[in-house]
Amino acid sequence: MSNSIGNNFLHQSLLSPTVLEHQGRINSSSCPGGNTLFQPQANSLTHRSCISTALRGNRLRIQKNKLLMGKQRAVSRWPQAVLAADASAEVWHAEKFHLEGNTELQVDVRPPTSGSGSLVNIVVTSSSDSLLLHWGAIKGQKDNWILPQHRPVGSMVYKSKALRSPFTKSGSNAILRIEIEDPGVQALEFLIFDEAQNKWYKKSGGNFHVKLPVRESRTSNVSVPEDLVQIQAYLRWEKKGKQIYTPKQEEEEYESARMDLLEEIARGTSIQDLQRKLTSKDDTSDSKQQLVSGSKNKIPDDLVGVQAHIRWENAGKPTYSQEEQLKQFEEARKELQLELEEGASLDEIQKRITKGEIETKIAKQAGRKSYSAVKRIQRKKRDVMQLLSKFTSRPVEENISSEPEVLSAIQQYERAIEDHIDGPIVKKQTYSLADKKLLVLVAKPSGMTKVYLATDLPEPVVLHWALSNRPGEWAAPPSNALSPDSVYLDNAVETKFAASSFDDQSYKVQSLEVTIEDDGFVGMPFVLLCGGNWVKNKGSDFYVEFNPESVVVVQKKGTLDAKGTSKVLLDKIAELESEAQKSFMHRFNIAADLMEQATNAGERGLAAILVWMRYMATRQLIWNKNYNVKPREISKAQDRLIDLVQNVYRSRPHYREILRMIMSTVGRGGDGDVGQRIRDEILVIQRKNDCKGGMMEEWHQKLHNNTSPDDVVICQALIEYIKSDLDISIYWKTLNENGITKERLLSYDRAIRNEPNFRRDQKDGLLRDLGNYMRTLKAVHSGADLESAVANCMGYKDEGEGFMVGVHITPIPGLPSGFQELIRYVLLHIEDKNVEALLEGLLEAREELRPSINQPKDRLKDLIFLDIALDSTVRTTVERGYEELSNASPEKIMYFISLVVENLALSVDNNEDLICCLKGWNLALSMLKNGNDHWALFAKSVLDRTRLALASKAESYHQLMQPSAEYLGALLGVDQWAVNIFTEEMIRAGSAASLSSLLNRLDPVLRQTAHLGSWQVISPVEAIGYVVVVDELLSVQNKSYSKPTILVAKSVKGEEEIPDGAVAVLTPDMPDVLSHVSVRARNSKVCFATCFDYNILGEIQANEGKLLQLKPTSADVAYSMMNEDELATANDSKEVPAAPSVTLVRKQFSGRYAISSEEFTSEMVGAKSRNIAHLKGKVPSWVNIPTSVALPFGVFETVLSDDLNQVVADKLQILKRKLDEGDFSALGEIRSSVLELSAPPQLVKELKEKMERSGMPWPGDEGSQRWEQAWTAIKKVWASKWNERAYFSTRKVRLDHDYLCMAVLVQEIINADYAFVIHTTNPSSGDSSEIYAEVVMGLGETLVGAYPGRALSFICKKNDLDAPQVLGYPSKTVGLFIRPSIIFRSDSNGEDLEGYAGAGLYDSVPMDEEEKVIVDYSSDALIVDGEFRRSILSSIARAGSAIEDLYGSAQDIEGVVKDGKIYIVQTRPQM
Repeated sequence: MSNSIGNNFLHQSLLSPTVLEHQGRINSSSCPGGNTLFQPQANSLTHRSCISTALRGNRLRIQKNKLLMGKQRAVSRWPQAVLAADASAEVWHAEKFHLEGNTELQVDVRPPTSGSGSLVNIVVTSSSDSLLLHWGAIKGQKDNWILPQHRPVGSMVYKSKALRSPFTKSGSNAILRIEIEDPGVQALEFLIFDEAQNKWYKKSGGNFHVKLPVRESRTSNVSVPEDLVQIQAYLRWEKKGKQIYTPKQEEEEYESARMDLLEEIARGTSIQDLQRKLTSKDDTSDSKQQLVSGSKNKIPDDLVGVQAHIRWENAGKPTYSQEEQLKQFEEARKELQLELEEGASLDEIQKRITKGEIETKIAKQAGRKSYSAVKRIQRKKRDVMQLLSKFTSRPVEENISSEPEVLSAIQQYERAIEDHIDGPIVKKQTYSLADKKLLVLVAKPSGMTKVYLATDLPEPVVLHWALSNRPGEWAAPPSNALSPDSVYLDNAVETKFAASSFDDQSYKVQSLEVTIEDDGFVGMPFVLLCGGNWVKNKGSDFYVEFNPESVVVVQKKGTLDAKGTSKVLLDKIAELESEAQKSFMHRFNIAADLMEQATNAGERGLAAILVWMRYMATRQLIWNKNYNVKPREISKAQDRLIDLVQNVYRSRPHYREILRMIMSTVGRGGDGDVGQRIRDEILVIQRKNDCKGGMMEEWHQKLHNNTSPDDVVICQALIEYIKSDLDISIYWKTLNENGITKERLLSYDRAIRNEPNFRRDQKDGLLRDLGNYMRTLKAVHSGADLESAVANCMGYKDEGEGFMVGVHITPIPGLPSGFQELIRYVLLHIEDKNVEALLEGLLEAREELRPSINQPKDRLKDLIFLDIALDSTVRTTVERGYEELSNASPEKIMYFISLVVENLALSVDNNEDLICCLKGWNLALSMLKNGNDHWALFAKSVLDRTRLALASKAESYHQLMQPSAEYLGALLGVDQWAVNIFTEEMIRAGSAASLSSLLNRLDPVLRQTAHLGSWQVISPVEAIGYVVVVDELLSVQNKSYSKPTILVAKSVKGEEEIPDGAVAVLTPDMPDVLSHVSVRARNSKVCFATCFDYNILGEIQANEGKLLQLKPTSADVAYSMMNEDELATANDSKEVPAAPSVTLVRKQFSGRYAISSEEFTSEMVGAKSRNIAHLKGKVPSWVNIPTSVALPFGVFETVLSDDLNQVVADKLQILKRKLDEGDFSALGEIRSSVLELSAPPQLVKELKEKMERSGMPWPGDEGSQRWEQAWTAIKKVWASKWNERAYFSTRKVRLDHDYLCMAVLVQEIINADYAFVIHTTNPSSGDSSEIYAEVVMGLGETLVGAYPGRALSFICKKNDLDAPQVLGYPSKTVGLFIRPSIIFRSDSNGEDLEGYAGAGLYDSVPMDEEEKVIVDYSSDALIVDGEFRRSILSSIARAGSAIEDLYGSAQDIEGVVKDGKIYIVQTRPQM
C-alpha cells in the first residue's frame, strides 16, 4: 500500500499494480472504468471518490476505492500530447503577431503553479496542417539555446541545436502548449516552419522572443516535509500522463516538486496550508459535502472503499471474485460503522483512515509475498512429485494401403517424365483448373533450362507465353527456344500442346516442352487458351521461376524412406509448399488447415508440423515470394494456428511437450490491432525522429508488405548500433550473429540496400522508440520473449498516436496470489550479474504458473507462452552464469544443476526420471551440508543418472523428429547439414544443453573428491591394436577384424559380444562390472574400460587408424603410440595361447518330462540346476534356497517329435537348412515357430505333479490362461537357443549348434527388494582376498541385462566381512518388480564349458511380465540409512564367502534380498 516517488510508484511498468488515481481527481464522477474493485452495486453515490491519501513517516500512502484487485492496468507508453493547464491561472503576458494574410500568431504566458511550471500557449490562426515550432530556451547570460528535457509529444532534436515540435490542429487554427519546468529558464525563442511549403515565419528577420516570469527566490532556511514533496511529485507525474521515468528523470521530478512547494512557501503559504491543500478534497467536491453534512448514521461509500482497499492490502492483495469483492466492501462498512457507533465523527474517521488507524479484522493470506524490494525470494516448500507428468505412449500407425496407388492421368505423366528428365528438378507445381490440373516442372540439365507443361483439359490448348529478364516481364523468346509450330505475337509467342506418350504408353494429357539455352532469363510468364477462353491463375498470369534457389522438389517420393513418419501428411505439406512460400499468412493458414489431420495422426503428425515450422523458422524455406501481405493479416493467420494448437493442448494432454515446441517455433501472433501496430508504429518512429529516407524507409516498406521474424533481429541491430555510438560494424555484427547477411537483406521483395546513417541528435529518441517497437515485433513474432509474454498475461494498454491504432490487452484473471509481484521481481533482476537468485525467481514463477497451465481456461495460450518464455530465460540465465561458476564450490554447482533439472522437469512430459534425479541432487546437497563422507560418491551416481536421463530424452526426440526431418527435408530440398543436425538443434534450444554443460563442469570435481580417477577398468589386460571408432558395440559384435583392434564404442549396453580381432573396448558408457559383456571381456582376455574424461577419450578417438598400446592398472589406463615394427616384436615375444578345445555332448531324453531337485544329475540338467540343488542343506540356515524342479534335457526334442507338432517340426527343418546356407534371418523365424508348439498331455501331468509335491503353486489352478502363460514362457526359453547372440557365439568357437540341449529350471520368483551378483574374487584387480558385489533395486535382470546405468557396487575383505566398502552408488533408472509368480530359467549344456563363456547367452523368462518402475534412491533405505546398508551388504558378502568355502573355488553367485533375508538363486564357478 506504500509507494514512494522512486521505483515503487513511478516504476509503472507492465507489471505495476493498477495505476493509482490521486486525490486531485477525487471529485471526478467517473473512476477508471472496467472491472473495478469495491464498486458498490447498490445505493452508490452519484459522485464517488477514487482515492484518499495518508502520510506516514517519509512515505506516501495512497488508498483507492476502485482498484482492480489482482489485476492491472498498464500506463500508456505515450505521454499526453497536450498538458492540461490550470484554467484559473491568470495570464502573465500576452502578445499577438501578424505573419501573413489572415494568419496571426498569438502567444500567452501563464505563471507557474503548484505542480507545474510556466505555461506558454502558442496559437497560429488560419494555418496549414504542417507547422513546426523550431525553438529553444534562454538560460542565464548565454545566447545559445538550451533544449529543455520536458517537451511536447512528437518533438525532435534538430542537429543538436534546436527542438522541433509539431502543432496540433484545432479547427482552422494550429495550437501548441509548452510547459517550462526549469526555474532557471528566462525566455523562449522560436521560429515557425511550414514543412509542406518549406517556408519560415520570423519576427523582422529574427527569432520570436518570449519572456517567462521570474520565479521568486526560495527561503534558504525553510525545508519542506518529504511526505509533501512525494505527494507533489505524484501530482506532477499524474498530470503528465503517468509516463515511465528513468531513474534520472525521477530524481529531476522529485526536485522540481520540491521547488514547486518552496515557491508556494515563498509566496506566504504555510506548511500547514500546504498539507491541507495536498491532502484534502477540492472545494467543489460533492463527496466533501457528504462527509461534512451527511448523516452520522451513514458511512459514505468513498470511505468504505478506502477501508476495503486497506483490508485487501492487509490480506496480501488476493484476487477476489465479484461476490467476494462485495463481501469485503460490506465488511469494511461494518468496521467504519462500529467506529461511528463508538462516537467518532465522519471527519475523525476520515483522518484515522488516512493514518491507517482503523483496525481491520483480516489476516494476510498465506503464500502472499512482496518480492520487488527483496534481494532473494523465499521459495515455497513443495513435494517435487507434484511436478510429475506421466502419460502412456500412444503411437498412431498411419493406415497406408498396401493396394497399388491409383494415379490420375497427370500423376502418371509426372512419374513418366521424371524418369526421362536429365538433371535436377528445381521446380514442380500443380495448379488446379476447376476439376482439371496443370503440371509445370522446371529442370536444369547442363547449360540450359527445360520447362515441361501438361494438362488434362479435354479441348485443344495453346500456350501463350514469353520470357522474363526481370520477374514479371513479358519479353519475346529467342528463336532457338521455339518449336516449329510456334507463332510470334508482339512480345509473346503461342505454341500448341500435343498429346503425350512415353515408351509406347499414351497418357490422356496434352503436354509441351520448352527448352531455353540462354541462362539470362529468370522466369516464364504464360496463360492458356482453351476453347476460345483464357485460362489464368486465379485471375493473374501464371509465372514460373527458373532460379535454382527456389528448389521445392529435388527427389522423387518413391525413393525416400518414410518409416517412422506421417508420410501422407508430409507429402501433403510438400505439395502445398509452393503455395506456402507466398507469405507467412499463406503458410500459417495452410498449417492451421492441416492441424486436424496432424492431430489424428498422433505424435508423428504433430512432429510433421513441427519439422515444417522449424525449417521455416531457421530460414530453410522461402518466407515470401511475389506477394504483399499486411502485418495484421500475418498475425491473424498466426493467431488462428496457435488457437488450434492451444485447443489440442487442452484436449490431448499427452502431446503437450511437442505442442509447446510448435508454439515456441511459430510465435504468438495476435489480433489485428497488434499486427497493425507493426505497420503503423514504424511510420510514427520515422516521423518523430526525422529519419524518413534511406535504410529506415526501405525497412518501412518491407514491414508494410511482409513482416517476418527477421525484423526482430533488424530492430535489435539498430538498437545495438545506436548504443555503440553509431558504430556500423556493431550493426552488421548483430545481424550476422543472428543469421542475417547482406545478401539476405537484398533478397527481400522490398530489399534493404542501405545501411543506417543516424545523426547523434537522433540517438535518444530512436533508442526509446525502437525499444518500444521491439515489444510490438516480439508480441507477434516471438514465442519465447519474456517481456512480451508478461505483457500479454498481465495486461497493457498502448494508446494510438495520430493514425496509429491503440492496443488494449486485459489481464488474465485468476492468476495465483502474489504472482504479479513474483514476475516483477524477475524483471527487476533480469540483468543481475549474479544469477542464482534470479534462477530461483524464475523457477518459483514457473512452479506457481504450472497449475494454471495444466487446467483448461481462457487465454491458455498466453499462459503457455509465458511459461515458454520463463523456460527460455532460465536457459539464457544459466549460460550467462557460467562465469559465476568458474571458481564456484561443488555445492554451488550442484545447486545450479538442481535448479536446471527442476526447470527441465517443468518443460517435458514423462518426467518421472528427471524428478528422481532432482530428488537425488537435493539429497546429495543435504549430505554435503551435513558432512557425510559419501556425498561426492553419491553425487557422482546422480550425475551419471542425470546424463542417462538426458540421453534418453535426446533419443526419444531423435526417434520422433529425425525421420520426419529427413523425409520432408529431402522433399523440400533443405540443405543436408540442416537436416542432419535437426534434432540436435531442437535439443540445444532447450535447457538440456545447459544442464549437460553444468554436469561436465561438476564431473571432474566429484571424481577428484571421491578419488575415482578418469577410468574404471573392468578387464585389466594390456593390449596393442589399431584404433577404430564405432557408435555402438552392438553394431559390430558379429564382425571379425583382421588386425588387432582397439574399439572405441560410444554405446555399450551390457549384453553384447566382443567381436573377433578386438583386443580392447573403451567406452564412455557405464556397463556394470558384472554384466555379460564385462564377464566375456575378462574371459576372452580383452582390455575393457570405461573412460569418464571426455578429453582423454577424445584424444584416443583422434588417433583413429593409428597403432596404440594400452597399459591398464586397476584404476587407470596409460596409452602410447607404437609403430608396426614394435607390434611385430610384441607379437613375437607374446605367447599365443592355443584355442581351447570345446565340444558338446548331445544329451538324451530320460523318459521323464519333469524332475524334482533331488533327481538333478549331469545327464538330465545343466550346472545351474545342479549347483542350486547342491546348496540345499549345506549353506547357513539364514541363507535361503528357493524350491526348484526342472524340465530335463531332451524334453524339447521329444515335444517337437510329438504328432501334435508335426507341422512345426517340418517348418523347423526347412528353416534350419536356410540357416545352414547362411541366411541368418531364419533365426527369428525359428524362434517364432518354436512358440507354435503344443504341450503333450503327459508333460502337463508330470510337471504339475512335480511342482505340487515340491510345494510350488501349479499355474493351472488359476485357470487355463495361466497355464498357457507358463507354457509360453517355457517355449521362449527353448527358443532362445536360436537368439543371435548365442548362435554367433557358438559359431565362433565352432560348437555344433545341434548338440546344444536346453533344460529348463523352474523356480518360484521371490518378489525382491534388491537383487545382487557376487564375484568372490575381485574381477577388476584379481584380488582373491576381497569379495566384489553389485546390487540393484528389484529383480536382477537390470543388473545382468542391457539396462543403462550402474548398480551399487562394493567390496568386502574376507577377513572383515562386517566392513563393506561402497565403491559406487546406483545410477540405474528402472527397477523390475513382479507379482508372486514362476520363473523358467535356461540351463543348457553349453553354459559352463571350461574355456567358453556360455553363461547368460540364453533367456530366463518369468511367467508374468515384470513391471518397470522408475526408482527413487533418495528415499531408499539402502542409500539413506547407513546402518541398514552395512547390514545388508555384509550379509551378501557373508553368503558369498560361505558358498565359496562350500565349493572351494571362486564363485559367480546370483541372489535377492527380501525383507532383509538373503536368497541364492544360482551359483557357478567364476570365470
